[in-house]
Amino acid sequence: MTAPTPRPLPPLPPQPAEVPWPTRQWPTAGATDLGADADRLGQLLDVLVDDRPHPVMGQTFAAAVVCRGHLVEERYGLRPVRDLRALEPDPPMERLTEADELLSWSMAKSITHLAVGLAVSDGLIEVSDPVPEPAWSDPDDPRHQITWDHLLSMRPGLAWREEYVLDPEKLPDVVEMLFGSGADDMAAFAASFPLTDPPGSSEAYRYSSGTTNVVAANLARCLGLEGDATGFDRWLHQRLLDPIGMGETRLEFDAAGTFVGSSYAHATLRSWCRFGLLAMRDGVWDGTRLLPEGWIDHGRIPRSPDGLVHHGAHWWSWNQDELPFGAHGFEGQRVICFPARDVVVVRLGKVSDTEEASDMLNVHLSEIAACFPRLDRVD
Repeated sequence: MTAPTPRPLPPLPPQPAEVPWPTRQWPTAGATDLGADADRLGQLLDVLVDDRPHPVMGQTFAAAVVCRGHLVEERYGLRPVRDLRALEPDPPMERLTEADELLSWSMAKSITHLAVGLAVSDGLIEVSDPVPEPAWSDPDDPRHQITWDHLLSMRPGLAWREEYVLDPEKLPDVVEMLFGSGADDMAAFAASFPLTDPPGSSEAYRYSSGTTNVVAANLARCLGLEGDATGFDRWLHQRLLDPIGMGETRLEFDAAGTFVGSSYAHATLRSWCRFGLLAMRDGVWDGTRLLPEGWIDHGRIPRSPDGLVHHGAHWWSWNQDELPFGAHGFEGQRVICFPARDVVVVRLGKVSDTEEASDMLNVHLSEIAACFPRLDRVD
């Protein structure tokens, strides 16, 4: 695996002084008012959000565009009436509204990264320290050396198979964890896997939802909230979600009381926009620093090539000159920040889990962002 060529990260732009923070209500602006190509933007969104599924990009349930702190566009489409995890063929559909919550899938991993950042700011965690995972407590266990940073960068070196397929021979590890024998205690299930590569090495990179749930369980342990779903939920809301207007966000926990930080957070379209704006503003909200300075950079630095994107630390960095970054989720969930343009593009929906579909979706979202001028070209 070839490491990505280091490139300077584009600076994260501050909130414009004249634009109110959208903790309750979003300030709005027309695309033309912000110097965008409004016709092109409308065409791209019409293709993305349509009652008929796109032949490659699938069904978009909802999408929005934020530029320089303004909500510029939001679109609501159709989605299945029943739980998306039922994998029901041709389910009945319903039209979404502003109040409807949308499932994160793996975008929850980026929430987990921010939660670790809160503990870092409180002095409870140093990312270079070994994780206090009970299954690895024996100093002679080679997993004893796995650090927080190894886990966050998906480089602990543990065996894992991350595929959402029904293998008749053996269920993939992520399916077994979320829906099978590992579902009651997902972190314990993931922590039981053996070491196959030296932690932190490029060979150790293996995208793993199990790794994230190990992070979530050990974060709760460091907070004194091990097994306390109510306490952890209250802590994350008070420290992060409520201050930015994401108070309605619903987190799911397994039977052991651990936040399923790999996969299960539910929030409205506008709340996902707030989440993206918080990342764009380097963890600052309405004059208050919620996350350590540079913590977003910790997440967005490209580390491990993975298709046409790079994994950072529970965030993804796109392999483009402007280095957009964001949260990705199964079936095309996206909250993508384009710092060079101060644009956040959010898309939630269902797309086939193929490299072609993911790549086309990412290109399409880039084209949406490109409708807006770069900050260095704004008068």
